[in-house]
Amino acid sequence: MARARVHHRPRDRSVECELKFRVAGPRDHARLRALLRKRGAKLEGKYDEENYRFDGPGKSTRHTTLRLRVLDGGPRGVLTAKGPAKFVGGVKVREETEVEVKDAHATLDLLAELGFRVEFTYNKHRAAWILDGVVTVTLDTLAFGSFVELEGPLEVLPEKARSLDFDPKNALKDSYSVLARKHLQTAKRPPAKSA
Repeated sequence: MARARVHHRPRDRSVECELKFRVAGPRDHARLRALLRKRGAKLEGKYDEENYRFDGPGKSTRHTTLRLRVLDGGPRGVLTAKGPAKFVGGVKVREETEVEVKDAHATLDLLAELGFRVEFTYNKHRAAWILDGVVTVTLDTLAFGSFVELEGPLEVLPEKARSLDFDPKNALKDSYSVLARKHLQTAKRPPAKSA
């Protein structure tokens, strides 16, 4: 006997608000760690991420970023879908849905079965701090640079960035996925021939 289709109620979607800045390297991260400690920020954790960026099977995924982060080598991970970004006063704002996964490798297999393919991967070392109980400040190191990211409520991010000596007007517009793609494309280019 067939059952009636059950419709789920849409849940409130999460909105991610962030500011991202490129820094010169380890010295800037050390300076920021000292400043965060002085401000009473709490170190939430340090971990390595292996990020898998997916290409979707059709037009419906064209404006959605789908990424699987494998944490500290697995098996745990986080599957994230992000909508298109808009900018409000320099702050990047976008819908985000995240699901913790117990077996990231099985999730990779499942996504492949659904028609998603890994477009590229990139690694990130992250130290996450909580500032004033409301803003997550991450010190990130990737193959293509060192970065600081602030994530939290839209209304406090510009002020918190300035308190850490960052001008919100100088925040990067590109996501790590876009920066990684640019880095990979540059690395694949043959060296210029000298005349």
